[in-house]
Amino acid sequence: MRRLPLALLAALAAGFSPLRAWDTQGHRIVNQLALRSLPADFPSFVREPANAERIAFLSGEPDRWRNSQVLSLQHAGKLEHYIDLELLADASLAGAALSPFRYEFAAQFAAARAARPDRFPPVDPERDTDRSGGWPGFLPWAIAEDYGRLKSEFSSLKEFERAGAREEADNARANAVYLMGVLGHYVGDGSQPLHTTVHHHGWTGANPNGYTTRKSIHAWIDGGFIARAGIALAEVEPSVGQARPLDLSPRGDGQDPFFADVMDYLWAQNRRVEDLYRIEKAGGFRADGAPPGMEGRAFIDEQLARGGRMLGSIWLTAWRQAGPDPFLRAQLARRGQPAP
Repeated sequence: MRRLPLALLAALAAGFSPLRAWDTQGHRIVNQLALRSLPADFPSFVREPANAERIAFLSGEPDRWRNSQVLSLQHAGKLEHYIDLELLADASLAGAALSPFRYEFAAQFAAARAARPDRFPPVDPERDTDRSGGWPGFLPWAIAEDYGRLKSEFSSLKEFERAGAREEADNARANAVYLMGVLGHYVGDGSQPLHTTVHHHGWTGANPNGYTTRKSIHAWIDGGFIARAGIALAEVEPSVGQARPLDLSPRGDGQDPFFADVMDYLWAQNRRVEDLYRIEKAGGFRADGAPPGMEGRAFIDEQLARGGRMLGSIWLTAWRQAGPDPFLRAQLARRGQPAP
């Protein structure tokens, strides 16, 4: 089994974690692409200008939460933005063994960490003030849980609309807009390959290909290159396509189908990590518009489109999978609201 590189061991011991994925502009593009990918039968209220702008604005909200100095918020939120997938193999949790339940996974990972001190050294509590060090990140669980919240809100909205409860339906639409925007942040994080890997701030450990070890590569990919190269929505939009609902039919391996789709999405971005470093080494992320910088531009365009495509599919799946809410329907009936 692969051993962790010394640089990563030191980072874990210090409680280090990656920073932001996609600056504000990149996250806005992902959410805007997702909106444009939705089919015509998706509820039209999300396309109203004020709602569309709010969904784009909320794409940056989880990063703004990270500016807080409240340690409990930092502890709860920092790990939502990434997952260092290579660490799952070290913990023998790759593939079907990975639990879709956050706290079950946390217990599994904690046990693996305790059993393998050579791969997972103790975290220095003096340098880990928010107690987030030593974990691989919880990005797929953040996506799955927010999907569940959005699906629940859509179920509520359908019940309020059926019952003619106008004010409550308006509130449910506002809630859905909020959840769509925030969920978009985490799906967008997943489309930035450096948020799926231990090589998040420069290549770590054995480096036979001589990839950069500069920590600044993370910030450059997040937004520096996007800003300097002038990448905008109109450039990426033609490649996003139309959202398709995820296939949630039972899987032969017994995995939760939605969580498995999220993991497949994240592993696909992880497989692009070395491509990113190869392009950087070749000068492909130069922002002067001259070759070979165009290769980097195409890479970023594709990653933004991947994020938008996946996000649109998740939104669409949440809407179509949102079934009846018998409890809410009964409450509305007791109140005198008509049944459908």
